[in-house]
Amino acid sequence: MMPVNAAGATATVPAKATASASGDIIRVERLTKVYGNTRAVDGLDLSVRAGQIFGFLGPNGAGKTTTIRVMTTLTKPTSGRVIVAGHDVVREAAAVKRIMGVVQQHMSLDRELTVAENMEVHALLHHMARGDRRARIAELLSYVELSEYASSLVDDLSGGMKRRTMIARALVHRPRVLFLDEPTVGLDPQSRRRIWHLIRRMNADGTTVFLTTHHIEEAQVLCDRVGIIHRGKLIAMGEPNELRSKLGIVAVESVVDGATEYRFFPDQAAAMSYLQTLPPSARGVKVRESNLEDFFIELTGQRVDER
Repeated sequence: MMPVNAAGATATVPAKATASASGDIIRVERLTKVYGNTRAVDGLDLSVRAGQIFGFLGPNGAGKTTTIRVMTTLTKPTSGRVIVAGHDVVREAAAVKRIMGVVQQHMSLDRELTVAENMEVHALLHHMARGDRRARIAELLSYVELSEYASSLVDDLSGGMKRRTMIARALVHRPRVLFLDEPTVGLDPQSRRRIWHLIRRMNADGTTVFLTTHHIEEAQVLCDRVGIIHRGKLIAMGEPNELRSKLGIVAVESVVDGATEYRFFPDQAAAMSYLQTLPPSARGVKVRESNLEDFFIELTGQRVDER
């Protein structure tokens, strides 16, 4: 269902992206970015299909933000290339900027301007006609449920409202792809879930979403596919449940001789059979669904939220 603004008019959001012949709206090919002696991104290959929510998952310092900076033309790659909707982000940077929206991890709103004024500046940068930009701003403020705060200064907003303002601003010029770098970092649980709802809504209305995150729950509940990056390298990619099933969809935790052990099984019956083999000294036994963090730890020996 299309969103309706406060005046009762149908809100127009980005049209469903037209995919390339392969169906990919984003292609990353052998991307490498080197800073001094550090390879922040190391030979990265990945693809995102039009209409997906794609999650780029990894710990802080893994290379997520560097990758998204290259994708959004803010940083040039050392080697390799990124194609967004058929355009090379280095050779055709201007064309890429016209078809993408970007919400950075840090707060990038002008604190001396109101919510509507921040959006107006963005519309002017994209050379939108006066009538179009005013209507679009009103429409998007309704879309992100901030119409009553249009004249509020940025500093008077909560963290979640600021993030929704940044998303609305990024949508002003009707991008086909929206890049979100850690969209819920620092937000309380209620605000985080409100942003999740907005991301789902944007995607349902036709926007391809590429988001970076180190929140396991965020990747599992939002994303059609995820790519897991570790030390600059892509170590796994697939649907969240597909990756979980490679490990085992049921996890058993137990403490034996002072050490916590994790075992994974294809189903509940196999897990129950394993419980019968645990020694009487086993403590803290827990049977639960496995998750992407289990998968990540088994691959790397590191938690996603570790540096």
